[in-house]
Amino acid sequence: MHESLIVLVRGIIGFFTLLIFARLLGKQQVSQLTFFDYVLGITIGSTASSLTTDLTSTAWAHWVGLFTWTATCYCIQWISLKSKKASVYLDDKPTIVMANGQILEEAMKNKRYRLSDLLEQLREKGVFDLEEVDFAILEKDGQLSVLKKAEYQPVTPKDMKLPTNDGSGMSIQLIYDGIIIEENLKSIKKDKQWLKNELKKNGVKSPSEVFAVSINTGGQLYIDRYKDNRKPN
Repeated sequence: MHESLIVLVRGIIGFFTLLIFARLLGKQQVSQLTFFDYVLGITIGSTASSLTTDLTSTAWAHWVGLFTWTATCYCIQWISLKSKKASVYLDDKPTIVMANGQILEEAMKNKRYRLSDLLEQLREKGVFDLEEVDFAILEKDGQLSVLKKAEYQPVTPKDMKLPTNDGSGMSIQLIYDGIIIEENLKSIKKDKQWLKNELKKNGVKSPSEVFAVSINTGGQLYIDRYKDNRKPN
């Protein structure tokens, strides 16, 4: 078999193998990239690359390697779900680096977490003064969660005892790329004619003129037309 054809076939096999294994491992690999996940991703990616281009060895050996790493990771995830102690040992745990406005130097030292790292991540959260911080927690994936002191937190309508319009929450898509999503219309007990009438009220003659339409829990429509008034920069 021609070398290029072998690489092509191996590449397809490697792609679908990674796709299947990634599905088995779940979305944690993307949403919470811990140090272990980082090393695992590099190793599996490197093995898949070798499966595609290393023609000096059989594809079977690389596939077994991919299966072994994936199966091991799956077992570790299962153990972590069943045992809290194992989860802490294998996947670490969040660490409090500031408590009651005070920096916990010992905790930072144990995590090899520098003051410059703390200040940088606080700035990313919009905090430029340590005096504003009540608690700061270094999460397992390296992100910093911050709780400001009460006097530095924004005022909410509840604090001011103001009435609120219940328009928040998850919006429902009614039109996507000019096509009406009938299932979503039924879920809010509306029909196509109602939607078309609402569009006409907003100067839209046909659903094909809009890219997206959604409705929030307050019954307000969001309409995005294909022909936007604003020109791109």
